[in-house]
Amino acid sequence: MIVIKIGGSEGIDLDAVAADVASLVGSGQRLVIVHGGSHGTNTLSARLGCPPRFITSPSGHTSRRTDRATLEIFRMACAAFNMNLVERLRRLGVNAMGLSGIDGGLWVGQRKEAVRSVEDGRVVMVRDDFTGTVDRVNADLLRTLLAAGYVPVISPPGLSEKGEPINVDADRAAAATAAALGAEALLLLSNVRGLLRNFPDESTLIERVSRGEIGRASEAAQGRMKKKVLGAGEALGRGVRRVVIGDARVQSPIRGALAGAGTVFE
Repeated sequence: MIVIKIGGSEGIDLDAVAADVASLVGSGQRLVIVHGGSHGTNTLSARLGCPPRFITSPSGHTSRRTDRATLEIFRMACAAFNMNLVERLRRLGVNAMGLSGIDGGLWVGQRKEAVRSVEDGRVVMVRDDFTGTVDRVNADLLRTLLAAGYVPVISPPGLSEKGEPINVDADRAAAATAAALGAEALLLLSNVRGLLRNFPDESTLIERVSRGEIGRASEAAQGRMKKKVLGAGEALGRGVRRVVIGDARVQSPIRGALAGAGTVFE
């Protein structure tokens, strides 16, 4: 069992990803796919006159400022990405099923009542934000779908304990999903080679990170990469044996990551 998270940023080669999925499924590999929708949300937000805004926590993690209007745009962008990917997969003979974290209570967690944000050097509390965490994964539903021959393709949002839709980080949701399913590996595929020591210089790729080095790796990460490193640490801490941050801009991105191309955490 492998969980693959596909980034929602520019530059992702979805045709290459889909071809790799089809090849692996055809050889009998069980896969669960998770994806985000960051670039689509930014683009749609701009088109709708609601420019994207971001929150930076005191620890340096960046997340989308998700008020109710932004949440609706986020849902539309994720749904569009999901259908696009499912269409590509089914065209290649993969029995893909598109789902959101809301469906069947796949991803349930806590909505953050208040979010700490650094603005102009000050820490302020944001209280009308619809972001949250994935604390429970409906692994039984995923196992049922896998046993029936489906390849689940899951996107945010998730569901709060109170039944509200919440913007959950897809990297960390993928980590929770991999742990709940007892996956042997989690692949986090994005539009970079992996974790870079000096971003954006791709010649400074960090190829291996041990469990004891994750804190230091997080210090090297910038922007969205911090969430990927955080997700990698959470997956390893919950029993996933191997996590790879790999490049989804290349041919055979999944097979490449499985072979160790990128940054391997173990």
